[in-house]
Amino acid sequence: MGRFFGLDVHRNFAPVALVEDGSCRDWGRIGVTPEELREWAETLTADDKVALEATGNSDAIAVLLSPLVRRVVVANPRKARAIAEVKVKTDKVDARILAQLLAADFLPAAWLPDDRTRRLRREVARHTHLVRQRTRLKNQVHAILARNLAPSCPVTDLFGKTGRVWLGQQELPADEERSVDALLRQLDFHGEELTVVDRDLAVEALDDPAVARLMTIPGVDAIVGISIVAAVGDFSRFSSADKLVSYVGLNPKVRQSGEGPAHHGRIS
Repeated sequence: MGRFFGLDVHRNFAPVALVEDGSCRDWGRIGVTPEELREWAETLTADDKVALEATGNSDAIAVLLSPLVRRVVVANPRKARAIAEVKVKTDKVDARILAQLLAADFLPAAWLPDDRTRRLRREVARHTHLVRQRTRLKNQVHAILARNLAPSCPVTDLFGKTGRVWLGQQELPADEERSVDALLRQLDFHGEELTVVDRDLAVEALDDPAVARLMTIPGVDAIVGISIVAAVGDFSRFSSADKLVSYVGLNPKVRQSGEGPAHHGRIS
């Protein structure tokens, strides 16, 4: 029978706990660079199991360790802490809880995406970041106009060709004009980057049958479709449509107690 390891992963290190023959003890602390993880993995056997909480670097650690041990479980941190119900929280305690829950086969595991899904999620996240940055820059330009009592732009798109001509005709203090020029340069840069990301996502969407089906829904284009595919990953892992809707948070919250009626709130 293999051993059960719990790792409380941080940015540069991870305290490790071990459950073996029914006994739980602290194993020590390891680094989380690829070299240090491989060195630690050499002490493991093919029957060992490893558990860690979902963090920013947990996917990379799980991918590295999975071929070397029997199982790697990435746990949902909220569910794991709710099950444990501990009042004392330290790194060593967290590592012990993970190891003990893993040994008891009572650890709520998170689904691990494949390489393509991980890549799509990174690209979609970059797309979202660029869109938000462009919105932030536009809002700053609007704020400059508002605080200097500039009139409303007569065209719909202030940042199109006609809108920019109008923007250049507004009388602003010299420092505000420089700020507007700088913001427009940043806006153009982020626009060029967004075009590149959109093109890459569109190429991914062209050959994906799931995206083709999603695009039959009104309002879903290629970018939205590939974003849904990236968020969900493997659709077949959901046994029903209700579970898929719950996973993406589109089901309304429900509160009901006793014989009283159920109250539906906003989406979860």
